Amino acid sequence: MSARNAPATGDEPLLRVSGLTKHFPVRSGFRNRSAVRAVDGLDFDVRRGETLGLVGESGCGKTTTGRMLVRLLEPTAGTLTFDGRDITHAGRRELRPLRQDLQIIFQDPYASLNPRHTVGRIVAMPLEVNGVKPPGGVKKRVQELLELVGLNPEHYNRYPHEFSGGQRQRIGIARALALRPKLIVADEPVSALDVSIQAQVINLLRDLQRDLDLAFVFIAHDLAVVRHFCQRVAVMYLGKIVEIGDRADIYERPQHPYTRALLSAIPDVTQLGASGRIRLAGDVPTPLDPPSGCRFRTRCWKAQERCATEEPALVPRGGDQATACHFPETGPIGAGPGTTGDGAPPAARDAAGDRGSPAGSDEAGATAEEVTR
Repeated sequence: MSARNAPATGDEPLLRVSGLTKHFPVRSGFRNRSAVRAVDGLDFDVRRGETLGLVGESGCGKTTTGRMLVRLLEPTAGTLTFDGRDITHAGRRELRPLRQDLQIIFQDPYASLNPRHTVGRIVAMPLEVNGVKPPGGVKKRVQELLELVGLNPEHYNRYPHEFSGGQRQRIGIARALALRPKLIVADEPVSALDVSIQAQVINLLRDLQRDLDLAFVFIAHDLAVVRHFCQRVAVMYLGKIVEIGDRADIYERPQHPYTRALLSAIPDVTQLGASGRIRLAGDVPTPLDPPSGCRFRTRCWKAQERCATEEPALVPRGGDQATACHFPETGPIGAGPGTTGDGAPPAARDAAGDRGSPAGSDEAGATAEEVTR
């Protein structure tokens, strides 16, 4: 039985990630002196038909993770199990039948389309490479895909430069759908688009997910978009997942201090003038030499001696929510004794700018705000 025709059985997840790691060697002369620890041991599952959001600051390893999931990058360690099969180190020949079920939408719609090829050829290429001959011919199938993503089928012979950014991203989505995949990794598919176009593309993805029973790993900076689109959310910091859980748990009852800091940076027009934002101290440490113990401890207002000596494990803390923190927050955002309404102690906002951030609180808070763009 082929890889495409032998689905996983029972309640087994469509995608299972265990200990996924990617280190990029840094050379000095002819020797590898050290390594950039871009992704350092991720564990998560993606169920059939669901959307898992992957969020975090720039440089935390989201895109590297996405490229490993579709095997555009070779993992350094860990295992990837897709549809019941270990694909961690599968060769090109083994991956070819799986490419029909596992696709990616790239971030930049201007760089991901070949300017020398027509739209028809771009969307048809996955069919041709995999030897798929749809009923009615390739051209008919491509025109159906263009219509499915809201484009005019008559534009089959146009070139990418004749389309806007939103239309180009729709072309990329049509290409990803050509082989009727089971899982799509969407690497910030709307970050390069205008806000009005973002809404159109997100609504398109939601409709396609419902109609085609697709699963998504949705990589994004915009926490509002993730809340609108994803059923579950994983928060990454410096190559590790620090919290994962259902959307309601992450957005209403976050337990990790970093998650609370990210959520506090979302603009709230109903509370103009309110000082509810948590300003993180200092900069993100380098992945060449991450801090010992908890990697967030150098910017955390709850850090204690244990955080420097013992790395917290990602452990369940009620329901489907799991947090990697020795001293997790409790209660919903905006409640709880001894807090300022978002989980930070009263002194955290004022003191955070002085703990390792000589540039002051405005620069210290920039990294948290970056996630909401």
